[in-house]
Amino acid sequence: MSLTIETEKEDDGRWIASVPQLPGTQKYGASREEAIRQVKALALRVLADREEHGDPVPASAQFFQEAA
Repeated sequence: MSLTIETEKEDDGRWIASVPQLPGTQKYGASREEAIRQVKALALRVLADREEHGDPVPASAQFFQEAA
């Protein structure tokens, strides 16, 4: 599974991108691509912070599998 990035163009021409599975992850950009790039970086920081502090990480964001 993957995390979903949603985008929307604001009335003032800016783009906003968010990751619904990670509440609070929203970033603006002058272009759609910039907003997506910014929210990807933010989502990775949020996931790393959650992992480091033992907080829940969405199943869709599981990147690692422990070797037996």
